[in-house]
Amino acid sequence: MSPKQRRGEETADRVLAAALDLYGAQGPGALTMTALIAETGVSSGSLYHHFGSLDGLTAALYNHCMAELLDTLITALERSRTARTGIRALVEAYLRFTRDNRPAAHFIHASAHADFLPLHAERIAEAKAPKMRRIADWLRPHVEAGHVVALPDPLTEMLVIGPLAEISRRWLAGAPDVDLAVAARLLPERIWQSIRGDHVPTATGT
Repeated sequence: MSPKQRRGEETADRVLAAALDLYGAQGPGALTMTALIAETGVSSGSLYHHFGSLDGLTAALYNHCMAELLDTLITALERSRTARTGIRALVEAYLRFTRDNRPAAHFIHASAHADFLPLHAERIAEAKAPKMRRIADWLRPHVEAGHVVALPDPLTEMLVIGPLAEISRRWLAGAPDVDLAVAARLLPERIWQSIRGDHVPTATGT
């Protein structure tokens, strides 16, 4: 990477960090080019060069936050030896990420129906694809061994991630009856039971 490219990446990273800080402190209305110029000192020409538009910047921020979440889940899985411990670790990691990275988690979950998503769907899918493949690659041998039920990938994702996303959305919205600590205690085993296969080993720790 050339020094110019490195400086460009550093500038983009600095803008995204500032954008997430603004979002966390003041909400989505704070994400404007004017506010980011004032916050970072980066010129409007540089912002448009790196991101193309405010929607492009928002899509880049979504990719950044999603990458952090997926990296957290991948780490939890790849440290686990068995299907059961892996799914339990993933559930706990997702909820911990929501608790410890509230602005990023809020941005991810609040963006489900945002206008920028369809406009940049191909770019977002391309950014997620390598990380989703790592998750699928970890899961595949457990499916082949019968430890995890064989389902289309979207259905497995709904069974595992769906409950976590909904709980996170409600907690982030301030729902008084949602407690992430309770969810982290009760959900891992229940989510595991929803996808366990017919040939799960019975030894301790499976």
